[in-house]
Amino acid sequence: MNIVVVGTGYVGLSIAVLLAQHNHVTACDIIKEKVDLINNRKSPIADKEIEEYLASGGLDLVATTDADGTYAAADYIVIATPTNYDENRNYFDTSSVESVIEAVIKSKTDAVMVVKSTIPLGFVDEMKKKYCIDNIMFSPEFLREGKALYDNLYPSRIVVGEDSQRARVFAGLLLEGAKKSDVPVLYTGTFEAEAIKLFANTYLAMRVAYFNELDTYAASKGLNAKQIIDGISLDPRIGTHYNNPSFGYGGYCLPKDTKQLRANFEGVPNELIGAIVESNHTRMDFIADEIKKRHPKTVGIYRLTMKTGSDNFRQSAIFGVIERIKQSDIDIIIYEPTVKAPEYMGMRVEPDFDSFARTADVIVANRLNEELKTVGDKVYTRDLFGRD
Repeated sequence: MNIVVVGTGYVGLSIAVLLAQHNHVTACDIIKEKVDLINNRKSPIADKEIEEYLASGGLDLVATTDADGTYAAADYIVIATPTNYDENRNYFDTSSVESVIEAVIKSKTDAVMVVKSTIPLGFVDEMKKKYCIDNIMFSPEFLREGKALYDNLYPSRIVVGEDSQRARVFAGLLLEGAKKSDVPVLYTGTFEAEAIKLFANTYLAMRVAYFNELDTYAASKGLNAKQIIDGISLDPRIGTHYNNPSFGYGGYCLPKDTKQLRANFEGVPNELIGAIVESNHTRMDFIADEIKKRHPKTVGIYRLTMKTGSDNFRQSAIFGVIERIKQSDIDIIIYEPTVKAPEYMGMRVEPDFDSFARTADVIVANRLNEELKTVGDKVYTRDLFGRD
């Protein structure tokens, strides 16, 4: 197959690498630096498996900034461009996806467009009507930042929002690249596939919010939160996974997906979906108040990334905590090795950890790290299990 993948973030690049094992894949991006890195077989994002597969030399993969020139010869065009949530419109900004759709239509190709970007409920049907097309379908992704290719190689399931021959061919391409056998494949209606994506991420956000509120209660009452979590998580219906308290759910997907689902619930009775969104704000309020109780003059933020093994801090929950601390006119200093500038969002960046640790009265860390052990008395964290 001749496959074009538009967008080389976690979703697009992992799909491109997966499919390039057995197909000719062209990865398209508007950022030349990313394209050059991919063509030089270096990953522009932190992902162990992507880095290894690019370096292996076994991929039929090229990258380009000229997406328009690739569409005519394609069999499938995978759209994996970003869709940020627009707070004013209560709707995903799908302009990047629509611009690709319009360019594909102009190319007069017969290729099937497969949307991998997260989209609002009803989006694909809306595009079919708006542009009078049928060569488009949705296939949600279920990937973790830093483990995106791994989650494509060992998928929990494959969902395609259409039950057709072309949907089965696309699912077959994903299965062909995977290492896991007996992967569940689900062919659904278009709207149902879109709902699966948003409801799945909202459930994950709900689980994060649940254990965070448990931790808030335990901290407020002087209880041992770890013991409580250990006790309830041993129930096999609950499980010992995804239960480590944090400063809130963050990252590129969960905040925007929960808000979009809440917006899609307009006119439908609900209490829980909106509460999940509000719970995250309440958790950040609590964390910021706990830090302020230490009366620091300078707060050190240890890493803007929220997850171990990730180099991405878009929509990181730590920014919500920072905003609340700033309201008390407390000086903030940041230690984030991936930021090379002397300032970030008006806050001083200290590249040297020892200097950072000496300067900060309190060191705020969403996740613990070995180098924090030497300054444990300064560290504020809610990381109970040293993972995730």
